[in-house]
Amino acid sequence: MQRHPAGIGSRTWVVADGYIPPRSSGPAPEMTSHDSICMLNAGEAEARVEVQVYFTDREPAGPFVLPVPARRAFHQRINDLSTPERIPPGTDYCLVVTSDVPIVVQHTRLDSRQEANALMSTIAFPG
Repeated sequence: MQRHPAGIGSRTWVVADGYIPPRSSGPAPEMTSHDSICMLNAGEAEARVEVQVYFTDREPAGPFVLPVPARRAFHQRINDLSTPERIPPGTDYCLVVTSDVPIVVQHTRLDSRQEANALMSTIAFPG
């Protein structure tokens, strides 16, 4: 197996389209409408990840600090971030994700406001 001691990816990522749908249909927590950042740390060292949240009409929230173990995938629902504050549903936002080691970041949204659910996923922009 090929190892990636220096990691792959970038240390800065941007998600420019954040929006947690305010309603859900179906069983919780599986079908709760949410945004997630999906992170891959393929390197040999744990990543210290900071997430800063920017809004259209107020000062940023964060940083939210997340450890991502070495050689692991880690999924973080934005809905579940709570310290230093919660991100309100139904509000436009953007994310800047920084890490002390290179990682890869992808953004996913589950919109279950109606029974015909929508799932969207896109790679974040590497800074």
